[in-house]
Amino acid sequence: MYTELALYIDGKWHNGSGRKGEDVINPATEKPLAHLPHASKADLDEALEAAKRGFALWRTTSAYDRAKIMRKAADLMRERHDAIAKIMVQEQGKVYAEARVEVMTSADIIDWYAEEGRRSYGRIVPGRVKGTRQLVLSEPVGVVAAFTPWNFPVLTPARKIGGALAAGCSLILKASEETPGACIETVKCFVDAGLPKGVLHLVFGVPSDVSEHLMAKDAIRKISFTGSIPVGKHLAALAAKGMKRTTMELGGHSPVVVFADADPEKAADTIAAFKYRNAGQVCISPTRFYVQEDVYPRFLKRFTEYANGIKLGDGLEKGITMGPLANARRLDAMDSFVADAKNRGGKVQTGGSRSGNQGFFFEPTVITDVPDDSKIMTEEPFGPVAPIVTFKTFDEVVERANSLKFGLAAYAFTSSAQTANLIGDALESGMVGVNSVAISTPETPFGGIKDSGYGHEGGIEGLEVYMNKKFIAQA
Repeated sequence: MYTELALYIDGKWHNGSGRKGEDVINPATEKPLAHLPHASKADLDEALEAAKRGFALWRTTSAYDRAKIMRKAADLMRERHDAIAKIMVQEQGKVYAEARVEVMTSADIIDWYAEEGRRSYGRIVPGRVKGTRQLVLSEPVGVVAAFTPWNFPVLTPARKIGGALAAGCSLILKASEETPGACIETVKCFVDAGLPKGVLHLVFGVPSDVSEHLMAKDAIRKISFTGSIPVGKHLAALAAKGMKRTTMELGGHSPVVVFADADPEKAADTIAAFKYRNAGQVCISPTRFYVQEDVYPRFLKRFTEYANGIKLGDGLEKGITMGPLANARRLDAMDSFVADAKNRGGKVQTGGSRSGNQGFFFEPTVITDVPDDSKIMTEEPFGPVAPIVTFKTFDEVVERANSLKFGLAAYAFTSSAQTANLIGDALESGMVGVNSVAISTPETPFGGIKDSGYGHEGGIEGLEVYMNKKFIAQA
């Protein structure tokens, strides 16, 4: 059911022969699935040279013809969704239903970019002198180096592949070494759709070694990174040395504000389902819950009931609603968050510990009565731990919600149109969901502010970041 792991460079698959590598672990069993080869420096240099040739070819391919290949790749992803989703469950841990949705959504992303690439128009600016033409053209930025994490091993690569290819760029993708199989199968869809060799490459290796080697090369003109804030800042500094354009989609710590005029049970059902999706390992996961005092008891009761109803287990088994954490590091992190909360006076309403002695399972957890300066309220948990506290006034909760350096996503629930407008304006975040968690779609911009990064994926903004603007004054 798993796949053969390999690198994809210049139109060829390369196995582990003569290369260093590492085992890929199933987080539900802690057993190895396969051995993943790492790219050598020679492999990376070969990918760079091929990407330069690929860019020369792809940039001159019409947007119409590029779109045909991309749409065919998206169709192949849909045809193969079952196999790709099962591979994802084995290496990442999320339940099959979530993995399937991820693959299908990724195909939609590729489709959307394929069509939007055909509409990457320039414009004519009226000249001041008779007989002149002033043209603004959009051109692909060049060879792209993209780096993606383990929590969404198909969707995050799809965003970067889709934007880059639609713009006419070639791409070297370094996907996560912990979840390589699903990304490999995704790249196969592009290969089988007829994507010319040299346009897309897939490599793996020690992250710092790969990124520093690629980013030092003049051929790389654009960096797209999804991951942690410290690594993002480091890569941004490296990119600045070469004046390389960057998109940084970094971590978050999303506040949720539930006002007293909201339906607390409905709000709890909506946001709890979103909280425990992918075991909370989502950059836009709701992670700090502020509930107005009048509805706090009802919200807490319903939210805790939802957490207690979650069934843990292997994501390929029927009836399972939450899988394991992706790795042992996340287990240690959850233990640290819970321990700190308890030491600060927090009360564990449910969960709070590892489940079983095999696999990286952690119980869905709800904690109350934690101070705002506790670890769980100031650091991104990236796991199934939900701190829920009270607030009194609008101004108070806005100040608390905006107090951190994060600014990726935020959520609010209210039945008042006026309050909805006010809180949407007041929350310092790149994306805000009011009575909704639908803040990530192919046609809308996805990105943060403050330490959560800059630039966008999705929407027309996600295409523009892969394009240069050229102005031509013609007499």
